[in-house]
Amino acid sequence: MNPTRLPSRWQSAALALKAVQVAFDVSESVLQAVRRAAFDANLSNSDQIRVVLGLPVIRQAKRPRLTVSLGPEDYQLLGKRYRLDPADHLAIKERVNAELIAFADERSSHSTARKSAKR
Repeated sequence: MNPTRLPSRWQSAALALKAVQVAFDVSESVLQAVRRAAFDANLSNSDQIRVVLGLPVIRQAKRPRLTVSLGPEDYQLLGKRYRLDPADHLAIKERVNAELIAFADERSSHSTARKSAKR
């Protein structure tokens, strides 16, 4: 395969392959301002920085998701918490997902109750 010629299904990603991630050391106040603005605009922090810099933001349909890094010790603790085999990562992931949904539902119901009480 000729390395200078990408398969057609990869050609649209060619520019992204050349992009370089840049990190900025900033104060806590700058970090919080960018995060708040991104949250309010339903953007990623990265996209919010592009907005601040006047760069184009491509709003691709993204699957909404949260990520967390889990190590072997974490799986041990979660396995014990959920009474599951720590090696059963899929079952643990399903339980964590259910717990996050319950957390969001609880937060939403508390928020709704506070709004009703203010009226």
